[in-house]
This record gives sequence, structure tokens and C-alpha cells, in this order.
Amino acid sequence: MNEAAPRPKENMGEPLPRIDGRLKVTGQAPYPADIPVNNLAHAVLVTSEIARGRITALHLDKARAVPGVIEIFTSESLHGDLEKPKFGPASTSIGPLHDTKIWHDGQIMALVIAETIEAAREAAMRVTADYDEEKPSTGFGSEGTETVAATEASKQFKEDVKAGDFNAAFASAPVTIDAEYLMPTHHHNPIELFSTTAYWQGEDLVVHEPSQNVHGWKVEIARQLKIEPDRVRVISPYIGGAFGSKGPVTPRTALVALVARRLGRPVRCVVTRPQAFTTQTYRAETRHHIQMGATQDGKITAFRHEGWEVTSRPDPYVVGGTSTTGRMYDYGSVLTKVFLVKADRPTPSYMRSPPETPYVYALESAMDEMAVALDMDPVEFRRINDATHEPIEGKPFSSRPLMECYDEAAREFGWSRRSLQPGSMRDGDWMIGMGCATAIYPANIAPCAVRIILTDDGRARVQTASHEIGTGIRTVAAQLTAEQLGLDIGAIEVEMGDTRLPAAPVAGGSNTTASVSSAIMKACGEIREKLARAAVTAKDGPFSGQDPHSVVFREGKLVAGNASQELKDIFELLGSGVIEQYSEFRPEATSPEAVSKLYKGKMEMVSGEKGEMVKYAFGAEFVEVHIHRRTREIRVPRIVGAFAGGRIMNTRTARSQLMGGMIWGISSALHEATEFDHRSARVVNRDLQDYLVPVNADIQEVTVILVPEVDKDANPAGIKGLGELGNVGTAAAIASAVYHATGQRIRQLPIRIDSLIG
Repeated sequence: MNEAAPRPKENMGEPLPRIDGRLKVTGQAPYPADIPVNNLAHAVLVTSEIARGRITALHLDKARAVPGVIEIFTSESLHGDLEKPKFGPASTSIGPLHDTKIWHDGQIMALVIAETIEAAREAAMRVTADYDEEKPSTGFGSEGTETVAATEASKQFKEDVKAGDFNAAFASAPVTIDAEYLMPTHHHNPIELFSTTAYWQGEDLVVHEPSQNVHGWKVEIARQLKIEPDRVRVISPYIGGAFGSKGPVTPRTALVALVARRLGRPVRCVVTRPQAFTTQTYRAETRHHIQMGATQDGKITAFRHEGWEVTSRPDPYVVGGTSTTGRMYDYGSVLTKVFLVKADRPTPSYMRSPPETPYVYALESAMDEMAVALDMDPVEFRRINDATHEPIEGKPFSSRPLMECYDEAAREFGWSRRSLQPGSMRDGDWMIGMGCATAIYPANIAPCAVRIILTDDGRARVQTASHEIGTGIRTVAAQLTAEQLGLDIGAIEVEMGDTRLPAAPVAGGSNTTASVSSAIMKACGEIREKLARAAVTAKDGPFSGQDPHSVVFREGKLVAGNASQELKDIFELLGSGVIEQYSEFRPEATSPEAVSKLYKGKMEMVSGEKGEMVKYAFGAEFVEVHIHRRTREIRVPRIVGAFAGGRIMNTRTARSQLMGGMIWGISSALHEATEFDHRSARVVNRDLQDYLVPVNADIQEVTVILVPEVDKDANPAGIKGLGELGNVGTAAAIASAVYHATGQRIRQLPIRIDSLIG
């Protein structure tokens, strides 16, 4: 065991290496844009240079003159053959070429097809447009935006949570704070560029594209193309970075498929890095207003959280993190409200821990401000307001090891050495600050189907349309199957990411491990039942007449007491060399049709906030920052996080996910921001040179502590998601550490040198 492969504690699985690790590091893992396809034509997007208005003319002659150009598709090319995207399953309702109206900067307005990628790029650069331009609205503070209540605009956001009489409690509170916090727009920049490869096999369509939801995409693509879903196959075995960016269907996907049908040959479109800033999803810009009241001894009596989120004109995408922040602590009274600010921007969507990251940043920053106002240690302030029941409906938490996480992280971090007074800790010219924050994420779960094929030679194949987006689910699926069937993990093969496989939920909301594992456990249980019954009903066998539940599976054998029998012998009793078990897992809170809905592109995900108990994964993060007293350069020499996520299936992959989340949290606190020219509502920094993310020199010591937890009420597998938990509290912990180092309270991210000067 080593730091990268932590020794398992109670309720934790072995840190086995990734079964697909060698494929990935040797370049053999098949990513969608790398799939070899014969007679491939190349497509390049042409995007708008204005953010609001209408196209009056597209000039294509110079582009058509480029050698190798096959065709250029515009709004005049569709002829009604393509339906507009449907917001929800698709990332936006703004059609790529459905009309000449421009809704946002960088909107798709043409698609160039050529024999080579070089010819397609050159031709795309030669396309010019005339516009009837209107003055756009960028976002907060812009003229012409429209502000609406989220509950009125979106069917998905049903409630602004509240409890008690906030106004009376806040008015009578001896200590109060009132502050605003801002988190900017963030854009996905995965190393794997966004792409679509489409071709037709007779009347059937095949799409290779990085997707977190192949069955959902299959149905929406079919709807747009006006064909039956069974004629569409979506394949995405590996994804090179996702975290929400490849969740909903893109506006270009069905268009590329239509072009492939028109041309009668395969077409591949790889989106350029700059175009990804306007044609793909991103994190919405948010603004938060928090009011909090407390007694002198630190008990919170009143909590109010209002959020404003920038979205596009036509689509009411809601972040809506007040559902979590309103349940975080024992507040006494709660009042929340979420508003959408409609502007001339692309539609935002999911980005790692979508609601929790911006909303918990605001809450945890306010918690630190209140601790300072009370002259109280921030950890003790949270301990005083820890809860056994959430404050909205009074439901109990299925488990809540939050303070255990704080205790373990604080001990490892050395929190006791922190002085209470801001600006009092120094190392030469460097001011030292220490901050902490809570991490929280709901334990979501969804329906899932799986097929397991077990052969008499002790080998098993697991099939599910779930997705390996880097979290390690392929490894965990193999590990769990091996455990359940008593086999070596080397005997397990896992197939994923294909609509020909049993339906699985979107790889998002940190539900995948819990959902897929629950389905695997059910399927393996049914296989064991068949084999055990065959063993105990055999007249001359060693288990004859025994209780089938007493039979266990170990090292390729069936074992009960001192008796054992080879797996091959049991298969002979069955008269078969293979068992093929298809099983469907459905969480209790879902409808009887939940799995069949998956095949129709609809998913019933059960949030951790639903049911008789509230189910969350928890963590505590501690950060040390160093700030140079003259230059205000900011460094993060170390960060410690302790996390409890129910059953940890593999400590190696769990640590990797949590560490990556904390690094992303450092990025959102100190580096990342999408910058706009507010005069034109256009993105300015649309490349990796100007869109800042951490490099190795920015990240030093990152320590992950896995806190043992058993939560039998979470789901059948006892698993709580970890993929998104790690980055939820980091930004607030860093902001608090910056205050502790300098005495300056910065409430707008990212915190950079210029934030601390003046």
C-alpha cells in the first residue's frame, strides 16, 4: 500500500489498479474521434461573430473555391429534415441551422464539409456573414436582461425551500451578517476535444461521440432526425474528460448525422478549442445574497440564501443549489429564493457538482464570516450548528459523519496551530492563512440494467451502457462482480458505453457507482441463486439437501462448511456451459416503469434529499495559503480533505477522484474565469493560454483521508458518490484562508493578485 493506493479501512474495497489503465497510457483505449472510418469526410463549424441579431447574408463563394470542399450547409439546406433540439435531453433549444436568428456569440451558422480537415478549416475561415446586429445583454448589470423566478420559469425547479419565520428571527438575532458572493462563468476544457462521427449502415445510424448518456442521446437524436430510436446506435466506450460537458445532446450531433445521410458517407466534426466556449455547455455565472443571524454562543437562528443565475434567452436552465444549502446546518429558520437572469448567452448546463459548487461556496464563506463576527473558531462554530435532522422537513439524515471528517482533517492538517487573529501568522515575507469548509453532495441513485454472462470456466462478462468518464467505474464493476461471484478480477471483462447494451443512467450526479453496483449485485445474486439451487437439489452432490443460502462462492468454487464443488460441475448439472443473467435495478422511490423509461431516454434519478431520510456524502477541507506581503502572489502549499462516502469500492480510484476534485476547487478559487467583452457579449479568453487552469507548479501537497462510514439506508450497495464531492468546499476554504492571511475579505472569485492590491 502507498499514498496513491490507500490501505482499506472498514467498509472499503481493495485499491486494485484500473483494468483499463494500460490501454489508456499506451494509447490503445478507443476514444470516439480516433475510431478509424473509411471514406471519411471532415466537417468544420462556422460560428457567428455577433451575440444578438440576424444573419442577412452568408458569403460562400471563396469558401467553395477551396480545393477539396464538398458542400457547405446553411439554414437554407435543412428543408425541414431536422427538428430543433429539445432543451433537457439536448443542451439547448437553439437549433444549429434552423433559422437566421442569432441568440448568442459563436452560434453555429454553417457547416463546411471537405475531403480533408485542412481544407474544411480553410474554407470555414473564408465564410463571411452580413448581420442585422442588435445590442446584446451579457449578464449581471447589463441593460436588457430579464429576471424571472426559477420556480416560475422551470418545471424542474419546483420549490424554494423555507422553514420557520426568517424575518422575525433575523431581526432579533444579536449577531448578523449580510453579504454578497460572486462566482464567474466557468468553461469545460477537457483534453479530449468535443467531436461527432456519424455514418449510416443502410437505414441505421451509428454515432461515435463522447457521451455521458448514450441511451438518452439515442432517443433525442432519433427525434431530431424523425426516425425510430431503434435505428440509432450511439457508441462511447471511453471519454477524455466530461464532468457534465458531455451530458446533454449537443446542437451539432443530429446535424452531422443528417449531413452524413445526405452525402452518403461518414462525416466527422471535431470542435475547435475556441468554438467549445460557445457551442458546448458551461457553468452559469451566479450571484448570491446571504443573511445569517446567530446568538452570542454561536447558534444560528436565521439563514437566508438568494441566488441569481445567468441563462440564455430561450432556455430556463437552473443551478438551484439552495436545496442543499438550505439543509446544511441546524439553522432555526430558513428562507431561500432563486432567480434566472436571461441574457444573450449560450444555455449553461452541468459542471462538476453543478448546484453545490457555487452555492456552497457562498454559504461556507458566510459561515466563516459569522465565525469571525462571533470571535469563534470556524470548526467549533460548525460543530455547534451540526444537525441530526435537516431543518426544512425535519427528516433525519441517514448518516452524518461531518464532524468526524472535520476532526480527522483538522488533526492531519494541524489546525490547532492556527491563530485566531487574521494577519498574525508569518514566514518571512509570506503571510500565512488557514481556512476550512464543508463539502457535501447528495447520495443520488437511478435505475440501471445490467447483463452478466458467466461461463463454466469461471469467466464473466459484464455489460451495461454506463460510461467510463475517468472515475474508474469499469474497474469497480469488475471488482464487484469478482467479489460477488468469487472470481479473480482478471476473469472479468466489462463492456460499456454502447446503446446495444442494457440501459444505464447518465454518468452524472455522482450516481454511477451506486446505480451500476446495485444492478450488478442484483444480477450476481440471481446467478448465485440459480447455481446454489442446482447444487443443493442434486441428489448425489456434496450440498444435497442443504439450504441454498448457506452456499458461498469463493475462488471459482461453491463452498458450504467443509464441502466444496467446482463451478464447472454445477454447470454440468444445469446442462449448460453459460448463464446469461439480465437484471434491472429500480430504486424504491421510482415508478414501476423506471427502467423501461431509461430505454426511452427518460431517467428517474432519486435525489439524496428525497425519501424518509436525507442522504448526503460529507467532507471537510482545510487549506493553507501563503501570500507575499509585497507582491500579493498567492500560493497553496497544502490542502487536506477528509471524506465519508458510505462504502468505498476502491480506495485508489476514490482517492484519485477526491484529489482531482480538490485541485479543481483550487482552480475555481484562484484561476478560472471566462471573461466577456460586456459591450458585445463575446467571450474574450477562448483558449488555454488565457483561460487559466492550474499547472504542476500551482499544486503542491494534496492529502486525501477516507473516513469509514456504513450507511445501510443510502441504497442497496451502501455507496454514496464521491466524484463531485471533493471540489465543493475548496473555494470557500481558500477564500477564508486568504482572509485569515490578510484580513481582506474577497467575495468574488477568482481571487488573484489584483484582488488583493489596493
